[in-house]
Amino acid sequence: MPSVIFSTPAELRSERQALLGEVGRTYEDLSERAAAYHLTPDEMSVWETIEGIDFLLDEDEDEQP
Repeated sequence: MPSVIFSTPAELRSERQALLGEVGRTYEDLSERAAAYHLTPDEMSVWETIEGIDFLLDEDEDEQP
């Protein structure tokens, strides 16, 4: 049976910052490198995870009153 993991917005933001720290880049730098297809495999993995986190955070913010 699949597992479901629930994270708070604060936990997602913390994870996002930790991922950026792992690759030693800012979000803007990583985004520019992704747009130019200049990411290493590790950076690509981080970028894809950050995109997922951003999607979840946008969904969460849309639900706020």
